[in-house]
Amino acid sequence: MQQPSSILKLSETHTLGADTCYRVVRARALDNRPWLRRAPVCPALLQHRIAHAGSMTAQAPYRIVRMHQGGLYFLACLSGEGRVLIDGRWQRCAAGNAVALPPFMLNAIEAVPGHPWQCCWVRFEQLPGQAPILSSSSPIMAPFHGQPLWHAIEGLIDESAQPQPQPSSLFHWIELIAGYVANFARPWQQDDRLSRLWEAVASDVGRDWTLEELSQRAHVSQEHLRRLCRRALGRSPMHHVTWLRMRKACELLSTTPLKVETIAHAIGYQNPFVFSSTFKKWIGWTPSEHRSRSGPNPLPPSPAPKP
Repeated sequence: MQQPSSILKLSETHTLGADTCYRVVRARALDNRPWLRRAPVCPALLQHRIAHAGSMTAQAPYRIVRMHQGGLYFLACLSGEGRVLIDGRWQRCAAGNAVALPPFMLNAIEAVPGHPWQCCWVRFEQLPGQAPILSSSSPIMAPFHGQPLWHAIEGLIDESAQPQPQPSSLFHWIELIAGYVANFARPWQQDDRLSRLWEAVASDVGRDWTLEELSQRAHVSQEHLRRLCRRALGRSPMHHVTWLRMRKACELLSTTPLKVETIAHAIGYQNPFVFSSTFKKWIGWTPSEHRSRSGPNPLPPSPAPKP
C-alpha cells in the first residue's frame, strides 16, 4: 500500500479533526483526558476489564498513535476505510473487518482522506498477572460483522448517560459488548501447548531457541508446530521467536538506558548489526531511532519488508 506522506513527521498523538464525530463511555471517572472528559462513566465495564468503548465516524486528519498501548485495542469497521499500522507497515481496514492490536507495542490508526470511516472500538486494560483477553501476541485483522457491536456500544452509552441508569440494562449491554469481542477472539486463541510455549520463550528471549526445542516443549512434531503457529499467529515458530525478541527490545529501549549492544545480547543477538537490521525490518526503524523518538515517536517512512 502506498504510504501517506504525512507519516514522515507523525508523533505520538491523539488528533480527532474537526469533522470527526464520536461517542464514548468510560469505566473510571478519574480517566479525565480531554477527549473523555464529558463521557458518561460506567464502572461496571471493569467487570470485563474494559477501560472505555465508543463509536465514531472519523475523517482526516483523524490519527491516533500510541507508543506503548496499555491494553488490547479492538476496532471494527462498518463503512468507509482507514489505515492501521501493524508490524511497521500500514494495512487497509475497510467495512466488514476488525483489528485486534495487542498491548505494549506501537499501534496507530488513521482515517483516509475522502473516506469517512465509521467504526467502533473497545479498549481493554491489561493488569499484571492477568491472562490476556486475546492470547495471540501479534496484531490480528480478520472479517467481522461489526453492526451488532456498534448497537451494543451505542445502547450502553445511552443508558450510562441517564440520570439513573438501570443496572440490569448496563449489565446486558456490557455482556453483549464483551461477548462480541470474545467471538472474534475465540478462533485465534492458542491452545494451552502454544500458550505455555510462548510464555517460556518470552521469559527467556535471549536463549538460542531452535525449532527442535520448541516442538519438544510443545510436545508436537516440528511440522505440526508450524501448522499450529501459522493458524494461530500467521507466522512460523521461528519468526514468532523473532517477534517476541523485538517486542522485548522495544520495551528495553524505551524504559532503560542500556546500550543497544547490551540489549542485543540480552535478547539473543551476539552481533549488534544483525540485531539492528532485524529490528528495522520488523519495527520499521533502527533501535537508536526508536529510543531517540520514543518521547514523540514518528512512524516509519516506508513499509517494512515481510520477515
